[in-house]
Amino acid sequence: MSAGALVRRPVRGATALRGGRSWRPTPYQAVGFLFFLVMTLAYWAVPLCCDAGQHAAVVERLKANLLSPRHPMADLPGAGSAYYSPYAVAQGLFARLTGLGGWEVVRLAGPLNLLVLLTGLGRFARVLSPRPWAPVLALGAMTLLWGTERAWWSGYLGLMSMTGNLGYPSAFAIGLTFWAWALTGARARDERGVRYVGPSGLRGLPGYAGLGILYGLVLLVHPITAVAAALGAVALVAGWQRGWRGPVVGRWALTGAVAVASAALWPYFDVFALAGDESVDGMHRVLYLELPGEFWLALLGLPALWRRGRASARDPLLLLFVLDCAVVAYGWFSGHYTYGRILGLTLVPLQFALAVELAAPRPWGWWRRALGSAAAAGALLGFLTVQAGAVVPRALDPVGFEQPPSWPTYEWAARHIGPGEVVITDGYYAGHAIAGYGPNLAAPAWPDPSLDERERGRRVADVEAYLAPGSTRAERAAVVRRYDVRWLLLTRWQPVPEEAVVVAWSERTGEVLARVGGGGGD
Repeated sequence: MSAGALVRRPVRGATALRGGRSWRPTPYQAVGFLFFLVMTLAYWAVPLCCDAGQHAAVVERLKANLLSPRHPMADLPGAGSAYYSPYAVAQGLFARLTGLGGWEVVRLAGPLNLLVLLTGLGRFARVLSPRPWAPVLALGAMTLLWGTERAWWSGYLGLMSMTGNLGYPSAFAIGLTFWAWALTGARARDERGVRYVGPSGLRGLPGYAGLGILYGLVLLVHPITAVAAALGAVALVAGWQRGWRGPVVGRWALTGAVAVASAALWPYFDVFALAGDESVDGMHRVLYLELPGEFWLALLGLPALWRRGRASARDPLLLLFVLDCAVVAYGWFSGHYTYGRILGLTLVPLQFALAVELAAPRPWGWWRRALGSAAAAGALLGFLTVQAGAVVPRALDPVGFEQPPSWPTYEWAARHIGPGEVVITDGYYAGHAIAGYGPNLAAPAWPDPSLDERERGRRVADVEAYLAPGSTRAERAAVVRRYDVRWLLLTRWQPVPEEAVVVAWSERTGEVLARVGGGGGD
């Protein structure tokens, strides 16, 4: 044996089964595991708020009747409600098997959705680049590089908004979107003979059909996220696919056809009927008005995206950013402001392009050093101005960071109200939360395709008339009979009608629960 030959020492123990190599976590596995623990604790530490009551109500209705659930918030039929997605049905089945309530199921969904999100992000980043630190930097950019004003919407993935929306269907859908993009990108690159360390999944036609099912699932779980998911698929295939021969076109056509078919076959609602629905456009106009302050730090990724565009005008991240911006602009000029909901994913090309650029091995030139310094400063600024309060406990907070919303709970009232009994309330928090415990509202707080918006408007007007200071006992009694109202949940400023019987009140908010209309009870 020559002096330069390598000598392999005998391998003993468990490492012998792996050829002498011990397993070591990748940087993303280590950082991702730590992030999962911290973010799960942060999510569980914050009271559920905002849309959580709606999603808890969906679980409650499915728990009561899995095959034919009622309207999520009203004593009305629920056929056609887009909330009854495969994700929600799985939650309802879980609630039936375990006996847990809607709020508990939504709370437990947070870590599951986070796991799907983190694994999908890692896979997609690995398709974009084999650099081991690219997924780590992508996670940092995605959670910190937003703006210096709080962006709190379903589907936004800053640290602060995650404390509220990790349990929502949007978080699960975005995680699936990252998985779908990773699988799409891996296939497009395999077609041109370029193989990265990203996932490849099933080969051949079954793999393309399975990918179509995945996109169809995203469409059913969160339709507006599916718009961004489809744009990403187009960008990846247009950017990386080469040689548009007949079989290639056929395989991608199969993916699209399976996606459409799988969504069309879902029996609970017609997802394609939502395309013309305008009921929620008005409430989303604020997305555009608050855009600069909530998103400007993400623009630090523009130089990296520009650099990718110079290397190839067909770069998928560049194409995705252009397509996303076009859809967002369409939403503004057409008045269909709901399309602004993809703004959170519109930042992904900027954030991931920056991450891939800064994951390059050293030594760095002056350009990359300047970009890295700017990105670090931007991440620190975003953390200190908006995101820190999400993960820094109050006891360890040295400066008083802005905290996530702290909504009151309504268990104190729900314990007196029977499942399905109808409630009138004038409280903003109560109107968004009480249905999550099982009761119904006379006037639902949110639009829903299963309820004509004109009918919801009439119900809102009747509730306002009931609560009006000048309403008579006879007028109130008519509303009670019309909607079979059993309970009033009133703020401290609303006088209790003379015919109502006070049953309970909240020490925190001063709200009062009173019984009306006979029946019901504790």
